[in-house]
Amino acid sequence: QVYLRESGGDLVQAGGSLRLSCAASGINFKIHTMNWYRQAPGQQRELVARIFSNGTTNYADSAKGRFTISRDNARNTVRLQMNSLKDEDTARYYCNTNYKARPYWGQGTQVTVSS
Repeated sequence: QVYLRESGGDLVQAGGSLRLSCAASGINFKIHTMNWYRQAPGQQRELVARIFSNGTTNYADSAKGRFTISRDNARNTVRLQMNSLKDEDTARYYCNTNYKARPYWGQGTQVTVSS
């Protein structure tokens, strides 16, 4: 059973920082691409950042220069460091991976940025 559990969401002031974590189980974590998505109310879920098994990273334009995705294969954990947070970063953030051609999601963690 694949299980993803996010943590670290909080209420933060604009300009502040947060670090999200996602603990994975049920997969050979080190070979999997791991993704962070977010979904704001009334909007579609969007990809924020991706990290491949070799450590290569991709970012949405909105995240470039402010967010950093990283992985700790020893702890089966993927993290998202978010700096210089803006109001528009307010959303529920989800961890995602694909296993046997099927997507798996965590329950999400809420990030709220207040100005």
